[in-house]
Amino acid sequence: MLAFYDGRVAGVRLHSPAENWLDDGAFSLGIASYAVVDGEDALVYDTHITLAHARLIRRTLEETGVRRIRVALSHWHDDHVAGNEVFADCEIIANRETDALLRANRARLEGGDPPITPLVLPNRLFEDRLALKVGAIPVELIQMDIHSRDGTVALLPGGLLLAGDTLEDPITYVDEPDRLEAHLEGLKRLAALRPTRILPNHGAPDVIAAGGYPPALIDATVLYVERLLRLRRAPELALLNLSAFAAAAFATGAVRPFAPYEAVHRRNVAAVLRQD
Repeated sequence: MLAFYDGRVAGVRLHSPAENWLDDGAFSLGIASYAVVDGEDALVYDTHITLAHARLIRRTLEETGVRRIRVALSHWHDDHVAGNEVFADCEIIANRETDALLRANRARLEGGDPPITPLVLPNRLFEDRLALKVGAIPVELIQMDIHSRDGTVALLPGGLLLAGDTLEDPITYVDEPDRLEAHLEGLKRLAALRPTRILPNHGAPDVIAAGGYPPALIDATVLYVERLLRLRRAPELALLNLSAFAAAAFATGAVRPFAPYEAVHRRNVAAVLRQD
């Protein structure tokens, strides 16, 4: 398992001093793409935030002797598909919902700042589950309705879970505030997979390098989402900072405060209250 991580570098911006999805989202929060490798076979889980990152992934794999590369997309968001063009000659796997959302949002992604152009679409689709072999390593892709309705996680031997954006450290990024109840049910389904270690795309580099997060990362996310749902009955909770609002999540020990997520939390709270 290889992790290709970038971000969480104070004072550094990659694209522009103006607000943009790359610097003010993925890079500030830190992001990893992963590759499962066995001999000449590799599965890349998300293509990262720029073509340069994607080229580094491909070059690294080929230099280690990989000759067959496949890609699995965790979901449709820009910071997970920006490098697709580098793998245009490979099999790019996604669930049907991801393909539909990429097509529906193609103009937005190709016209964004920075633009993802051309947006290379998946060429192999599945529904619910897909079993693969990477060399001799079995990998199961499983569709999950968490964070985004089109999530795909990857379950590997020994209970290692590639979680995409279904889980983050320290809190989830609310993209579909009207569907938090569905995402809470999705988290219960995720826990039922009984992962032993979890590798999210957005997390702390030292934890990822040490082998990933404990299953309690799911519990911490559940506690935070439940707290967000309480906002509709107790809007005064919106006055709390992240540490106070998510005190129960932090008490699990699976997540820890990280300053840039204060802005994510404020955005989450505003999005949930707008739905009330």
